[in-house]
Amino acid sequence: MSEVVEYVPQMYATFWALVPPLVAIILALITKEVYTSLFVGIVIGGLFYGDIFSSTFSFETSVTHIFQDGLVKVLADSEDGAYNVGILIFLVILGIMVCLMNKTGGSAAFGEWSSKHIKSRVGTQLASVALGVLIFIDDYFNCLTVGSVMRPVADKHKISRAKLSYIIDATAAPVCIIAPISSWAAAVAGFVEDEDGFSVFINAIPYNYYALLTLVFMIALILLKVDFGPMKLHEKNALKGDLFTTPDRPYANVKEEAVSTKGKVIDLVFPIVVLIISCVIGMIYTGGFFAGKGFISAFSDCDASVGLMLGSFFALVITVIFYLIRRVIKFNEACSCIPEGFKAMVPAILILIFAWTLKAMTDSLGAREYVAALVDGASGGLFVLLPAIIFIIAVGLAFATGTSWGTFGILIPIVVSVFAGTNHTMMIMSISACMAGAVCGDHCSPISDTTIMASAGAQSNHINHVSTQLPYALVVAGISFVTYILAGLLQLAGVSTVVGIIVPLVVGIALTIGFLVVVKCTGGSTEEAE
Repeated sequence: MSEVVEYVPQMYATFWALVPPLVAIILALITKEVYTSLFVGIVIGGLFYGDIFSSTFSFETSVTHIFQDGLVKVLADSEDGAYNVGILIFLVILGIMVCLMNKTGGSAAFGEWSSKHIKSRVGTQLASVALGVLIFIDDYFNCLTVGSVMRPVADKHKISRAKLSYIIDATAAPVCIIAPISSWAAAVAGFVEDEDGFSVFINAIPYNYYALLTLVFMIALILLKVDFGPMKLHEKNALKGDLFTTPDRPYANVKEEAVSTKGKVIDLVFPIVVLIISCVIGMIYTGGFFAGKGFISAFSDCDASVGLMLGSFFALVITVIFYLIRRVIKFNEACSCIPEGFKAMVPAILILIFAWTLKAMTDSLGAREYVAALVDGASGGLFVLLPAIIFIIAVGLAFATGTSWGTFGILIPIVVSVFAGTNHTMMIMSISACMAGAVCGDHCSPISDTTIMASAGAQSNHINHVSTQLPYALVVAGISFVTYILAGLLQLAGVSTVVGIIVPLVVGIALTIGFLVVVKCTGGSTEEAE
């Protein structure tokens, strides 16, 4: 009986594996049209898989790979597809709940309340940051919840949708990656083999310079009233009444529903609180909490997709019952929010499906193996600089593939194998550098699901969000790279663990604030906003 030989494309595990997502990213930034750009990247990935440059090129293999192994599999596969569909259901339910909160007048009531208590642009932005920090459970949940709650307030204070998108994005993944109780902590812990994953995650938090410095950068940016790059133009236009700057306003034409005059602040606060509690319960349920596991262990073993889907469904049911009891909405009016909420999320859903498919193309071309070889090659003579090198590799990989978790899955096992049993501190530092780089690359990439969610949450043009956020993320990335070099040198010098943690962080904070002060002094101030 002959054995079945697994097909491997000639471009497997070469630099060509990263070309499809790079083409999609470059096209998106040039054309400002994300759907077509992503699909072009998918098609190129399929053609590469069929060996387009070879005499054995198979058009049939390319086409079936694009649709069966790509678009269909990311939604129908028993593992990844199930996870992805759960996220899409969660997204749709969130859209329905936002529509309900708007229709009952809850959002309008919160807007009136906030106008009495939040009286400035700075206060609005800081309130958005605070809410983002509080919702540390999951980045998807964070993006959509903060966006739906703070968007009306930001509009009232003439904060551009691009700036609100940045604040949402900068308090989603960076907060989740340093929060012990989050879906991200569970994911990272799962990738650390032969070690106590949760303990490793806790020890890695102080070394996560990009996440920590992003929060410092954002707060300093707000307090100093500074903006630079494309964001400065968006903020200037917002002060004149144009919150979008560009003609493309994907959410501006969403049908406005009649708003109830009976709405109160509780009609927005109650659903949000129920949603948070329900999603936490849903996540620990999938981790086995009700089967006898401890809370931390259950959270570490949870299935975030299923947990968020179940939690959001029960939150939706409770919210509708609450509104009916309060008589702020009729049952048929609540039902009309289902298609409206779905339609509001169609742009984000379409981009997500294409982004997942593009990642499937990249995986099938051996991106994981190619990057693994690069890291193994760098681990010899550059031992001290390895955290900084891993940070840069993680940034590039997450940027090209649009996935932080995929970057964790590729790099963390490699880091553990390199340092296991030799230098525990350097292993922790390098794992943290991997996490920090993954979040940074995720921030910069237009095909990142978290970036897409931040755009959806703020109802901003997606490419506007990417182009305005990119300079901010790159500045923090540059400073973080310096801190990882310094951390490696201090480790070589044999300083204590406390000194090795504090000194690079203090230097990073000083460089971050110093940079913004220089920008402010050279014309980057937005004080006229007040």
